[in-house]
Amino acid sequence: MNIKKTLTGLKDRASLTKTLDRIEGESDEEYVYREYKVSQRSKALFLGGFLALFIILIGLKITQGPYDIGFIEVYQTIWHHITGDIIEPMADNVVWEQRMPRVLTAVIVGVGLAAAGAAMQSMMKNPLADPYTTGISSGALFGATLAMTVGIYIVGGFYGRVVNAFVFAMVPALFIIALSRWKKPSPAMMILVGIAIMYIFNAFQSYMMLRADPNSASAVYTWSVGSIGMTTWDEIPIILTVSAVGFVSLFLMTRTLNALNSGDSYAKSLGINVDKVRIICLIIISLIAAGIVSFTGIIGFIGLVSPHIARIFVGSDNRILLPASALLGACMMIICDMVAFIIVGSTLQIGIVTAMIGGPIFMLILIAQQKEVW
Repeated sequence: MNIKKTLTGLKDRASLTKTLDRIEGESDEEYVYREYKVSQRSKALFLGGFLALFIILIGLKITQGPYDIGFIEVYQTIWHHITGDIIEPMADNVVWEQRMPRVLTAVIVGVGLAAAGAAMQSMMKNPLADPYTTGISSGALFGATLAMTVGIYIVGGFYGRVVNAFVFAMVPALFIIALSRWKKPSPAMMILVGIAIMYIFNAFQSYMMLRADPNSASAVYTWSVGSIGMTTWDEIPIILTVSAVGFVSLFLMTRTLNALNSGDSYAKSLGINVDKVRIICLIIISLIAAGIVSFTGIIGFIGLVSPHIARIFVGSDNRILLPASALLGACMMIICDMVAFIIVGSTLQIGIVTAMIGGPIFMLILIAQQKEVW
């Protein structure tokens, strides 16, 4: 048996685990199994590292602001609030009423967009796929803008804006499905089509904003470039529910996504209905994008960059990649919001910062990548 060839088949190419020294008298199967276990432990270690970074960043972010509060005091205040034993009412108000909604929104958005991007890249076997580059986010933004500027709602009530966003987010998704059946496009063609759809929706959105009342247009523009500062405790449950349901649904499909990542022929040989799975995935991703965009506007590059960075550390197995991408997406959102505060204070829209940071990072990843990570 060729040990190196076997290891190449079992180990993910993106794994950072070094080859182990051969133990005297160890069989080929034992050696391969030991190498595999070390690789899995290494991935679990990276997941734990992402989680620790996530917890630290939350505390650091809440310390930012005119009211001086220490890192340890943040977690003490959170614990006292949860247990109902509030010692410092002022600190409790600052942490829970003023700063926590913004931090939770950043976390929820990061988790949702990164998970959607990771699933979309595996589903389409396309490293450039995410809700932003495929036009899904732009469709959702157009639907929400239609409700905010013109007052056209598909469904009335509190959830009208979300429903509008979801319906119009499905337009690019359905177009992608139809195109994949009719034309069998290349990955590059799929992204170019998504960008074309994005420009079409952006043009209609710009027209509506020009025709709208100046005050409404200004508010919509400030929101549309990506903002997490206007979210309240009343809106967080909606965003959380949409992102949580979407994440869990995608996580339950990770084995299927792994099969799709290996190619349509392989997936069909396992009895998977490829077209049906893609439709379900796109519906879930559109729902996530609609729920997030309706309240935060478009926040680009998180769903594109986070899965790439996570894949370097934990490989392409979606059972590990999806939660790793979600954690990393949440961390990136918090970091971008911290950078925004450091630059000009809390007024700088986070969508601007994610583009400033995410664009160069993604370009460096593409330049540094010597071969396909897939």
